[in-house]
Amino acid sequence: MRIGFGFDVHRLVEGRDLWLGGIKIDHCLGLLGHSDADVLIHAICDALLGAANMRDIGYHFPDTDPRFKGADSKVLLREVVALIKGKGYSIGNIDATICAERPKINPHIERMQACLAEVMGIGPDQVSIKATTTERLGFTGREEGISAYAVCLVE
Repeated sequence: MRIGFGFDVHRLVEGRDLWLGGIKIDHCLGLLGHSDADVLIHAICDALLGAANMRDIGYHFPDTDPRFKGADSKVLLREVVALIKGKGYSIGNIDATICAERPKINPHIERMQACLAEVMGIGPDQVSIKATTTERLGFTGREEGISAYAVCLVE
């Protein structure tokens, strides 16, 4: 068994859709990034890659590569799962936290769990997603961005 940790952050801007955990969430701001900027999926990808000692998401899907411009992060996650399976690993569980002041994340968690579980080929009970604010402190508190943390167990 191996444990991995991932972290990601993206800036909130006008004129972009907000994608979190593979689902589109109605909000006046979206996350800025080369791909769809889904911070939760990116943190999960880094956790999985880290557990398998396979570097990070930027190494495999660099933001300098036009192939990944506007990419659906679910496609990247599916590829990461294939990469770790290629090294003989399977996912035990994912535990993740999204840090955002707005929008409220809790109403969307079950849909995120179902979506991510399907993409990774695991059960929804293997994907824990939690949400928190930073009590109006820091860039998250000022609603300048959203961050996500993830840990995983691979076997």
